[in-house]
Amino acid sequence: MDAKEIIARRVAREIRPGTLVNLGIGLPSLVANYVPEGIGVYFQAENGVIGLGARPPEGMADENLTDAGGGFVTAVPGAASIDSAMSFGLIRGGHLDMTVLGGLQVDEKGHLANWMVPGKMVPGMGGAMDLVAGARSVVVAMLHTARGEPKILPECSLPLTAERRVDLIVTEMAVIEPTERGLVLNERGPGISVDQILAATAARLIVAGDVPEMRLD
Repeated sequence: MDAKEIIARRVAREIRPGTLVNLGIGLPSLVANYVPEGIGVYFQAENGVIGLGARPPEGMADENLTDAGGGFVTAVPGAASIDSAMSFGLIRGGHLDMTVLGGLQVDEKGHLANWMVPGKMVPGMGGAMDLVAGARSVVVAMLHTARGEPKILPECSLPLTAERRVDLIVTEMAVIEPTERGLVLNERGPGISVDQILAATAARLIVAGDVPEMRLD
């Protein structure tokens, strides 16, 4: 099991039956592959789809059915297409139960930076700012490091996506909960020790007692 699958499987355990959930571009979109069928979860995408399913089998892609990142997806029974105004109205109106977003950096206060790197060409800011501000729960799904450098830092050096504190950070090494007291280490990745997590994390982590290994079933 590779790092991205570990993250996607663990995040899937956070999704509750009967909820409306937005999955971000890239790694977060893999989460749909590991949510049990028939639990009544509807995945929403900013481009105007409610009811996204898993990625289609090879050769079965429909070029008219994509997520917000342009990746091919499937649709579950009962899915609907809506315009962008309605789609962002759902987000800004507080009707989204959860969003799962990728991250470039997260700081000790739980602030997320994921929408731009200064000096780099980007096609647009997308919906990340609206999602962090509007969703009831925000989960960051990202690799723990980038090119060997920590992504969980005392303070973000990249522009923040929003001032809101996210609710959970899931990496292949750890599950971390941002709180008023700081970042609490709740779970370890498979075969990963607490010392390895601390060594790969620049921000201060609160470790209280034994830290269990994350479940992925």
